[in-house]
Amino acid sequence: MTELTQYGFHIDTQKCSGCKTCQVACKDKNDLDVGPLWRRTYKYGGGSFQEVSDGVFTNDIFAYYVSISCNHCNNPVCVKACPTGAMHKRREDGLVHVATDLCIGCNSCARACPYDAPQLDTQRKVMTKCDGCADRIADGLKPSCVESCPQRAIDFDKIDILEVKYPNAVIGDVKPLPSSSITNPNLLITVNRHSSRSDGSIQNENEI
Repeated sequence: MTELTQYGFHIDTQKCSGCKTCQVACKDKNDLDVGPLWRRTYKYGGGSFQEVSDGVFTNDIFAYYVSISCNHCNNPVCVKACPTGAMHKRREDGLVHVATDLCIGCNSCARACPYDAPQLDTQRKVMTKCDGCADRIADGLKPSCVESCPQRAIDFDKIDILEVKYPNAVIGDVKPLPSSSITNPNLLITVNRHSSRSDGSIQNENEI
């Protein structure tokens, strides 16, 4: 049996500025209608202002951004939830794809995924999601989101190559993301210095 090749993403939350260029590039490349977002950028921020004397304030305000798409997980719960086998993980590259000819648009995969990766195409009534730009990968190119990022905050490659390239990155467990134990995502994150803080909240400003 051929050994599974696994691709994944690296996100540097120290570099990401929240500009959403990756989102726009993804929508443009995949000709997505208004609504579906195969890649989303979330803001995690918090802190407060405190008055230390009459009219004098200090603050510990912080914020950082996390760009997320499908993480092409080792344990894709979307695949397990799919009743028709439309959602499947490819052996040749480890990417999770949707066979739209089998999909019945039941949303089971979307309800199961903790990353909100599967998105319903309301016109065709089938689920859609990030496919890792498999057509570009086949041509030796990086996904559109990677090449569009002005801060070079996103990378994509075979996961073992990314692990060597970013030795200080962690597997997915960064606020505001869910625990990596749910799906074992192929997502490496270089953490922001504020990532250990628990006094923040997530802001979803994705409306494109």
